[in-house]
Amino acid sequence: MMAGTKCSLRAEPGPRRVELDENAREALNGVATATLTTVLLKKGLRNVWLRGTRPLRAGQKRLVGPAFTLRFVPAREDLATPESWSSPISTRAAIEAMPAGCVAVVDAMGVTDAGIFGDILCERMKVRGVAGLVSDGVVRDAAGVLGTGLPVWCAGVAAPPSVAGLTFVSWQEPIGCGGVAVFPNDVMVADEDGAVVIPQALLGDVVEAAVEQEKLEAWIVSEVRAGAALPGMYPINAENRARYEAFRKGRGKAAE
Repeated sequence: MMAGTKCSLRAEPGPRRVELDENAREALNGVATATLTTVLLKKGLRNVWLRGTRPLRAGQKRLVGPAFTLRFVPAREDLATPESWSSPISTRAAIEAMPAGCVAVVDAMGVTDAGIFGDILCERMKVRGVAGLVSDGVVRDAAGVLGTGLPVWCAGVAAPPSVAGLTFVSWQEPIGCGGVAVFPNDVMVADEDGAVVIPQALLGDVVEAAVEQEKLEAWIVSEVRAGAALPGMYPINAENRARYEAFRKGRGKAAE
């Protein structure tokens, strides 16, 4: 367990390993998760969208930040008790280790009849500056959680507490959330389409490619709106690619 790991992504030896600085955050704030899945697919990664992660509130703020991981296992009666909430290994202790700006990513095994966090825990996360919560499980005290203003992506809500179906075991370890492998400090992006993970080592390449993909698709939409047919436009062929490049250099013409 690596409690207290810093939230920023530090440069390390290896290709394109970069820090999640404000420039990268700002860039990713303008990139849809749908675009990210396409970019990651082109890099050979098919399983990056976390199943069961829906926005708790429609229109809530987009989420970008490094993952702070938490893991539950099935409930075992001698461990999953209300007394466990005071244990040194507890969700409460994990929250106190969360640095500002991180995204809490919780592996709840897809269990939907036991709420992993409620309003008090989410309020504490909000006060600590945690960017948001992503889980394949559910939350409880829905009205209170919404009242905290903490952005939450999860599989819904349920009244019973976590110990009714889950045992909390660790934080800042690799997890499987929504059927996707998430490592501490991988980068999470979430919007109305759900949550996507960007492997830390690929951040530099993905940000660059995703920003360019958004620009290209915006141009394609404008061309389609102007009457362009899809064949040769989406996916783009060499001729239209040349027109796009000319457009970017200020010499292009709109679709006729």
